Amino acid sequence: MNSDSDLQIAGDILEVPHLLQPPREHPATVAEFVGLARSVAADRAQWEHLVEYDATTRWYHRLSTGPGYEVWLLSWVPGQGSGLHDHGSSSGVLTVLDGTLTERTERGTRALGAGAQRVFAPGYVHEVVNDTLEPAISLHVYFPGLTEMPMHTACAARAGSDPVDAVTA
Repeated sequence: MNSDSDLQIAGDILEVPHLLQPPREHPATVAEFVGLARSVAADRAQWEHLVEYDATTRWYHRLSTGPGYEVWLLSWVPGQGSGLHDHGSSSGVLTVLDGTLTERTERGTRALGAGAQRVFAPGYVHEVVNDTLEPAISLHVYFPGLTEMPMHTACAARAGSDPVDAVTA
């Protein structure tokens, strides 16, 4: 039986610079967008001073953009929610920064506490709401950048039918 390890046979890949991919300036994969969200979340000094709370509507602020993506900061006072919606042709990463948000989908309901992340593909239908008595803050990365947010009715989402036009619904 041969006891040589892969490292002994192939050598250390880190010793062969031409085989390493250069680090990207901007994320391009789902894992890199998740990493971007985590790094922004960890840097509270970057976003904490920007947060506002508005009792009449959800507050939001675009933190940054890059080629084909946007990073948004949202605050949620108790009782505020998004309504049942999807994100059109955009995929996304939702990260809860403070507090707890509830996500509802046709598959069920889940509480998302600080640090929780959800990754979703185009057409993913959900509702996000602050069901607690404390405010919450979330970070959203959309790629490509968000251009539409079709609203749905609960019946349409369960049936898998077309989204309802938010203007006429």
